[in-house]
Amino acid sequence: MKANKSFALKPADVKKKWYIIDASAMKIGRLAVQIAKVLSGKHKPNYTPNVDCGDNVVVINGDQVVFSGKKMKYKIYYKHTGYPGGIRKTTPIELKRKGHFTRVLIKAVKGMISKGPLGYQKMRNLRVYPDAIHSQMAQKPIEWNILGAQPIKERKNQ
Repeated sequence: MKANKSFALKPADVKKKWYIIDASAMKIGRLAVQIAKVLSGKHKPNYTPNVDCGDNVVVINGDQVVFSGKKMKYKIYYKHTGYPGGIRKTTPIELKRKGHFTRVLIKAVKGMISKGPLGYQKMRNLRVYPDAIHSQMAQKPIEWNILGAQPIKERKNQ
């Protein structure tokens, strides 16, 4: 009797597609989960953990993602300069004021991708643009319908 053989994808067999995601009025966490799944290739039936089998993702309207609750004001991002006493902190409101709000989405996705050389290679397949204008039209990206990241309704109390 012949034993079943498991399938392992080789890097030469990977066929990458381009997907475009409109991030306007989406919750950042739910959106980042779906983007990380596409970048890792977990949406494909031939997913192999040790091969970059994910697809390329273009996110438009990256400045229009939203936080739930009071995270916009109270969430803190830390970084260290490398010098003694060089801890720096910032909030999403400060990043929005400086014009770097797309970094919030990149940081959220980066936290969900595996660390190491393969994870860094997967992150190079992500492009986030602050508005609807992007430079990947030649790749003919396919629109990705995100089911778990529905746009949130406008709140009357805010």
